[in-house]
Amino acid sequence: MNALNKNRKRKEKIIFSVFRGAAGINLLALFGILAFLVYNGLEGLSWEFLLESPRAMMTEGGIFPCILGTLYLAFGSLLISFPLGVASAIYLHEYAGQNRFAKYIRIGVNNLSGVPSVVFGLFGLAFFVTYCGFGVSILSGILTLGILTLPIIIGTSEEALKTVPASWRQASLALGAGKWQGIVRVVLPAAFPGILTGAILSIARAAGETAAVMFTATVFYTPKSVDSLFDAVMALPYHMYILATSGIDIEKTRPLQYATALVLILLVLSMNIIAIIIRDKMQHRSYK
Repeated sequence: MNALNKNRKRKEKIIFSVFRGAAGINLLALFGILAFLVYNGLEGLSWEFLLESPRAMMTEGGIFPCILGTLYLAFGSLLISFPLGVASAIYLHEYAGQNRFAKYIRIGVNNLSGVPSVVFGLFGLAFFVTYCGFGVSILSGILTLGILTLPIIIGTSEEALKTVPASWRQASLALGAGKWQGIVRVVLPAAFPGILTGAILSIARAAGETAAVMFTATVFYTPKSVDSLFDAVMALPYHMYILATSGIDIEKTRPLQYATALVLILLVLSMNIIAIIIRDKMQHRSYK
């Protein structure tokens, strides 16, 4: 038995060492990318860069319209995907259970989560831009990103609902509450911190997408401000892509490219930190 236990512990140490090594490699890669962007993009950051519009054929000025466009698209897509995703997760876990229809839905959701974003962009171009007649606009981009992030919301919401003990549901029924009342007043508040994790991931995914919005919502440059949902916008990922591939003077705009990438990462990081703080506060309240 002692030899068997030693053999098991040795295997556990090897496996955990492999896991730690993999995690360490990922962290090193992340810090390496961040350090590279900070080194190359920090000199380009200034209040002028953050608060002004591009000038001189995108070789001067700032990225303020791009920041606004990214925020419009990210939070707009959340307004679409969050209620639909949570409602779908409630149906799958609380009502459908493990029947065949729910099984097919879960397979479809899992397949959607693996579809490349460019496919969503082409679908948005064909359906929202052309067929629905929305044109290249914020609305087309929001709807496309909403579909793209929907599998994330559904998956994380269903997992969060699974963490709520079945005894809580039984207790609410025993106290005279209906099934829907128990879900709304007991299950959802307990699972909401986990559901919010899906919202965090979806915002980060939507804010960093290029292929999904380049066909549906963004333009190379627009001098006017956004007046309606049917206006096109500039966005940080597409702006960075244009500067790096189609600019009139790519070498001159190189500092702007790195600075734009750094702002995008900092913006996504800030949104994630704020959402995590809100989630943790709600989680502490649920335990009191």
